[in-house]
Amino acid sequence: MSFVDQPDVFIGSTGDAHTFVVLNRRIRGANRLLTGAGFTARTVNGRTVYLLPPTTSEEADERAGIAMYGLLSHTHDLVDLSWTTRRSPHSPRPEPDLRFTLTDTALTATAATAEARSLLEHHGFTHRDGTSYEATAPVNERDLLDTVVRAESHAHADALCVLVELGIPTPDAIPAAPQRTPASVPGGPATRPTRRRPH
Repeated sequence: MSFVDQPDVFIGSTGDAHTFVVLNRRIRGANRLLTGAGFTARTVNGRTVYLLPPTTSEEADERAGIAMYGLLSHTHDLVDLSWTTRRSPHSPRPEPDLRFTLTDTALTATAATAEARSLLEHHGFTHRDGTSYEATAPVNERDLLDTVVRAESHAHADALCVLVELGIPTPDAIPAAPQRTPASVPGGPATRPTRRRPH
């Protein structure tokens, strides 16, 4: 199971600047809501993924925001770690103050400033070497994802430039959905905190 499979709704970005939405449980009206916001439904590795091609960060932010607020009426278990909604994929990206790299079940972070290092330590990251940090307390994918969501939200509140790399270079690399047994399919809205969009 990967990070994108943890919440009911996962919004992320590929390395080539597509914004994508993955639904991990059936949500009534989600297809209409997402396609109405400009996303295109596509089957990738056997799962339906909603894609927004590279565009300006303002347009991606608006379209993802419309989709997110519509989905929030059905679930609060939503994670938004997309960098494409915060920066234009057509212009050079500034070096981030803070970079999170999530691959499979691994999480590393690098901090370019003293403020970013302090923030990582505040959220339980431990120093490995140079500017590299790792999360030591969480033991499963959901805990690791929650740690990134909290730290990333805190960094945005402190006006730090953050980049979350998901190890997904193109939409075709979005992982297939895990095989779930009927007992493991989420039944209703979750109560975990939602990563809300800053406006």
